[in-house]
Amino acid sequence: MAEIEHPRSIRSFVMRGGRITEAQQRALEHLWPRYGIDFNPTLLDLDAAFGRTAPVTLEIGFGNGDNLAEQAAAHPEANFLGVEVHRPGVGRLLLSLEERQLHNAKVICHDAVEVLTHQVAPRSLSEVVILFPDPWHKKRHNKRRLVQAPFVELVTERLQSGGVLRFASDWQPYADAVLELLNANAHLHNMSPGGGFIPRPQSRYPTRFERRGERLGHGVWDLAFERR
Repeated sequence: MAEIEHPRSIRSFVMRGGRITEAQQRALEHLWPRYGIDFNPTLLDLDAAFGRTAPVTLEIGFGNGDNLAEQAAAHPEANFLGVEVHRPGVGRLLLSLEERQLHNAKVICHDAVEVLTHQVAPRSLSEVVILFPDPWHKKRHNKRRLVQAPFVELVTERLQSGGVLRFASDWQPYADAVLELLNANAHLHNMSPGGGFIPRPQSRYPTRFERRGERLGHGVWDLAFERR
């Protein structure tokens, strides 16, 4: 099947020059060989990368890595691959993985669309998780949103049959737009009996971003779609 390309002329993220701590920098230098996977535009052998065969969950834009680390600790039977472009968050996750001695998690510091396009094989993922991506609130910036029709097709092709795409946002217009996109995809089945949003999964670790939103009174909209 021909690949459907995401419009790469428009990035869904900006490279912030956020402060990186000395500990995070040391983690990037010394822990990367243990937990990091360099981007390479060739298909990645996930079994070889993790040293075993197990279901793989991909979390895109993991921020500080709070949810990914908690999920890896709670599910040692599964493998977890995180993709994030911001180095401070990557460094923080590396420190967490080392502190907790979690050996079922790996990290790629690169654009998720390029990773999915070039490095992740079709039908190789059991789950894809996208939590609170930048909603690009202004209408003229909506085109920068990560989750658009070409991206949905790309993710769907990477999911195994029965694999699940999970999404959460605290910006309802973005959540509504994603719901419409996913419902329109013939290869995806909405796991909500009513065809809409699902209750917040208890298994999801509340990230610092989500807790901050709750303090500010923000709602959260969750979606879960299964690959047919």
